[in-house]
Amino acid sequence: MSILKKVLKIVLIALLVLVIVVGSYVAYVFIAYHRLGDSDITPKSGGAGAAKIGTEYNIVTYNIGFGAYEDDYGFFMDGGTQSRAWSKERLDANLKNINNLLVNQKANLYFLQEVDFNSTRTYGVDEREYFTFEKMSSVFAQNYDSPYLFYPILKPHGASKSGIMTFSDFAINSAKRVELPVETGFMKLLDLDRCYSKSRVATEDGKELVLYNFHLSAYTSDGTIAADQLEMILKDIDGEYQKGNYCIAGGDFNKDLLGDSSKYFGISGENYTWAKPIPAQTFEKHNASLVAAVDKNNPVPTCRNADGPYNDKQYVITIDGFLITPNVSLVNTEVIDTQFKYSDHNPVKMTFKLADNKN
Repeated sequence: MSILKKVLKIVLIALLVLVIVVGSYVAYVFIAYHRLGDSDITPKSGGAGAAKIGTEYNIVTYNIGFGAYEDDYGFFMDGGTQSRAWSKERLDANLKNINNLLVNQKANLYFLQEVDFNSTRTYGVDEREYFTFEKMSSVFAQNYDSPYLFYPILKPHGASKSGIMTFSDFAINSAKRVELPVETGFMKLLDLDRCYSKSRVATEDGKELVLYNFHLSAYTSDGTIAADQLEMILKDIDGEYQKGNYCIAGGDFNKDLLGDSSKYFGISGENYTWAKPIPAQTFEKHNASLVAAVDKNNPVPTCRNADGPYNDKQYVITIDGFLITPNVSLVNTEVIDTQFKYSDHNPVKMTFKLADNKN
């Protein structure tokens, strides 16, 4: 056999092996893909008493970016180069800083998103253990459980398990995970699973304060699935409001809550599918209204596109906020300006009161 034929044979064998490996991996990803479905959640004990009518309370929502998105971090799916937290040591320090930041807000309720456990990207750390607010009840709903992603090649993102956490000064009497719709086809492998958690707290008038915590889809083909997810949450809220219950929903909408954030921050987001505004007619047939925090004299965004370390030329937007029913009165809302030191998001704080229920 000539040298050329030997080389050709080696090349063909190598290509065959490569095809088998790639094919096996693709098959693994599709076979391993699954959805978690609806489920009841047992709240962690804590909290006390019923929410009072007419009393001011504070709630904070914060997407913690799985504890990895420090201000010098750029994520590979956003155009950066990083796939995991810088190191286990930096992750530990950053999570402690996030917890301290939140504790200092002295809020009555907290909604957290992208809280990892047993994930490659966060070195197997159970991030839920960092957020043990004293005497609060809590609920954790797993948002997704993804198969191992062999990309980037040199430092794969790996397998991810992440969820959303709700904390309350009042006892959470019951809670559930509710599955949201996701895209079909190949895109479902990029966007993973999605859900919202629904927690119930007693109020002094015999009704309930129903808390919805969510993180809507981002990595989609055109951004419309997040609108479908929001529609499902709004319909759920309608049902609770018709019963006379008070509803607060909050989290990461992955939609431009200001309609056009570039008017406030000067950078266009037309190239980002997750940066689209919520369709104008969305709230016309529903009982909840949108609460989007913006100080027109000193606007602070809630999210940056993590295509590299944070800088003043980077695309920023407001995508984190709340929904409230008419029997919940808005007192104030603000973005807590961290300069994206701990996450690619800034926390959003809302002060509210439960109004006399006329429903």
